[in-house]
Amino acid sequence: MNFTRWSARLPGTQRRAAARTDRGSVPAARGEYGPEAETWPDGDGTDGPEAPALEELSVRRLLGELPALVALVYGPEHRVAYVNDAYATVFGPRTAGAPAAKALPELEELGLLPLMDQVLRSGKPRTVKSRKAQGGGSYTVTCTPVDIPARGEGGGGVLVHAADVTDHAEAAERLRASERRHRETAVTLQRSLLPQELEQPDDLRVAATYQPGGTDAAVGGDWYDVITLGAGRTALVIGDVMGRGVRAAAVMGQLRTAVRAYARLDLPPHEVLQLLDGLAAEIDASQIATCVYAVHDPNEGRLVYASAGHLPVLVRHEDGSVHRAEDPNGPPLGTGGWLHTSGTIALPPGATAVLYTDGLVERRGEDIDEGVAALERALSGAVGTPQVVCDRLIRSLGVTAEHDDDVAVLVLQHPARTGPNAELFHNAALDLLGGVEAAPRARAFASGVLASWRFPVELRDLGVLAASELVANSLQHGTPPMRLRLRRTDRRLIIEVTDGDDHLPRRRRADPGDESGRGISIVATIASSWGSRRTPGGGKAVWCEFALPT
Repeated sequence: MNFTRWSARLPGTQRRAAARTDRGSVPAARGEYGPEAETWPDGDGTDGPEAPALEELSVRRLLGELPALVALVYGPEHRVAYVNDAYATVFGPRTAGAPAAKALPELEELGLLPLMDQVLRSGKPRTVKSRKAQGGGSYTVTCTPVDIPARGEGGGGVLVHAADVTDHAEAAERLRASERRHRETAVTLQRSLLPQELEQPDDLRVAATYQPGGTDAAVGGDWYDVITLGAGRTALVIGDVMGRGVRAAAVMGQLRTAVRAYARLDLPPHEVLQLLDGLAAEIDASQIATCVYAVHDPNEGRLVYASAGHLPVLVRHEDGSVHRAEDPNGPPLGTGGWLHTSGTIALPPGATAVLYTDGLVERRGEDIDEGVAALERALSGAVGTPQVVCDRLIRSLGVTAEHDDDVAVLVLQHPARTGPNAELFHNAALDLLGGVEAAPRARAFASGVLASWRFPVELRDLGVLAASELVANSLQHGTPPMRLRLRRTDRRLIIEVTDGDDHLPRRRRADPGDESGRGISIVATIASSWGSRRTPGGGKAVWCEFALPT
């Protein structure tokens, strides 16, 4: 675009152009006032005073009046040639001709003597910033090479110029101290909001590691959790709030608490994330979070998971092969407008699954897929307990105490049990076919199975009673197909009945004249815990647990 032609159309442009034409004697460019000009025009058009020649100025006087500290040394021993008044005021007067190592000990305290040697050899100036002297002052020092032809020791010298930056250094130190306190507060809050001790499910071995970023990195909102859901099922969650400092840690704490509350509803993973999505937007619309919520059912040998913008779950099988959970993956929490879905990945006996945050695999200048691939290679050779696997992955990915981001890693193993240990884990199931005759068959089945597992008589009787009540409730209120499942672990007995109706039972108080309504109350009274949930294919599961004697 031709700006000259376009600007001529603006109001007043013609008047300004005419004024320039009248002042034809005015120089067209400011560059006409160069160093060769003898006088400079002043504001009223008369000639000003003559500029002083630099040769007429006294260098000693100029250096003496400088507020900065100035010292001039010469020769390989840096003998003192001159120090100005500011230097003498701070460090005292100096004897001319003495070597700097003896006469200027403050330069050695500031670590300047090797620098002065380098300046003298290279002929190039060097600067060091905010060096602290023993007296408490801080100085930014510039060492400049100078020629001193009158001296007989090589003719070279160094001009030392030290500017007092004590106020700036103290302010910077106060700021660093404040940042350290802020970071320590955030780390303390972050650690206090993480689980102090992980729940250990019967069928899984679990370990987790959290490592905050280095001192130069702000603490983020990484978190993890393990939640036992009952009936042998376990929820595992890991997430990362996209923020820094105390605020991110506070948001993380609210999300973790909400996850535990939603998990108690025993909802599918995608429904839990759907609830979290709305809550995250209410907590702080400016901060979003990524999250993976997974549920392990020992009867199915797989992880059912949902992901909100998080990195994929990795599973290592016994043969060392590593599989990545690819889909589905929705947007982060707090963005809204998205229907999350659940996916599955196999977790057979002997497999190890890893959930992690981006601090483990993300590096500046590298694609994050390269980091995930590096984690897969490290996981393929990582064997041992979950805690050992955590530590090996941290080391293999190069995470140190000075890492630039938070790292959270959650490792779970589905152990392959053999020998005497395997005798502590048993499963038995019966399909409930027919009508009312299914109830006595279920009682006989439960009695025989519990007797074969060598339970005490009292526990066996309670288990048969609970199985009878759950089956009777399903026969009366449920629809086919129906199934009774008994499971024994090393710590508990689990009884579960499934049917095709999705209406969940609830405990209620039956009136004395009521002929029904007491089954769930009886189960809740005799069992350690009970619950119900909807199954993915439609229908429901009602379960109860009995703690085994130690």
